Amino acid sequence: MATKAKQVKTAEPIEIETGTGNVFEDLGLPDAAGRLAKAELARVIRKIIADKGWTQRRTAEVLGIAPPDMSDLVRGKLARFSQERLERFLNSLDMDVRIQVGPRRKGKKHASVTVELVGAF
Repeated sequence: MATKAKQVKTAEPIEIETGTGNVFEDLGLPDAAGRLAKAELARVIRKIIADKGWTQRRTAEVLGIAPPDMSDLVRGKLARFSQERLERFLNSLDMDVRIQVGPRRKGKKHASVTVELVGAF
């Protein structure tokens, strides 16, 4: 029994553009560096919660927020959370927050904000 070969139409070449490392900047959103910092802080909070094995309800109690707010935080809905508030949440989770400032590296088009979870300072 013979099988039919599918003919695939070739599409036009796709242009690939290298990203900046900040999806918010790549999308042209305002305050891209601030948005990225908040997203990264929320990512670290989610990792700590997962490492502790806590439920959202338990974490909400520790952070002093309502469970629906905790749900928004976990889902990345961060409009109502300032960077400072996210930093306070990390402190409530027994994490120190260190902010370091330095000159932009040569060759980088824009200055950036980086959030990194470290074992110890």
